[in-house]
Amino acid sequence: MHLTNQEWWGLVHGMGFGALFLLAFAGGLAGLYSLRPGLVTAQGVVERMRRLKIGVTAMAVAAWGTVLTGTFVVYPWYRDPATSSPKSVLITNPQTADWHEFGMEWKEHIAWISPILATAVAFIVVYYGTNLIRHERVRKTAMVLLVAAFGFAAVAGALGALITKVAPVH
Repeated sequence: MHLTNQEWWGLVHGMGFGALFLLAFAGGLAGLYSLRPGLVTAQGVVERMRRLKIGVTAMAVAAWGTVLTGTFVVYPWYRDPATSSPKSVLITNPQTADWHEFGMEWKEHIAWISPILATAVAFIVVYYGTNLIRHERVRKTAMVLLVAAFGFAAVAGALGALITKVAPVH
């Protein structure tokens, strides 16, 4: 199997950083949920917090990696002014013009919300540390932000996958 440069970067963007983000999200959500006072021992807190800090930081880094490679590496190929670019393929066909007008325009803006929220969660976890056990409201806020980061990433990822299916980058 041979991958072109653009296919390679698309793979790094979606399956590399995107998959790492999904894995870290699941671990982060489980880690935050399990920090309830009745579920942790003094010895278990140290181990869980280490994993949680590493996991949510990795999630934030993966989210930034996904958005940055998408915006500055993959996206310019989508908007290439050549007549055969995916953007031109979509907008010249009235049946697929909405994929660009709504899907791509929405995706390129909404995707940036995910790493911002993921970074906020990483900050909360690192800043509060074991105090998240006592501060239930802060812990629940971090969980809501984490789920929102995932939701925004899921919408952007789904739109990207569907657009690539209709008009792939060559």
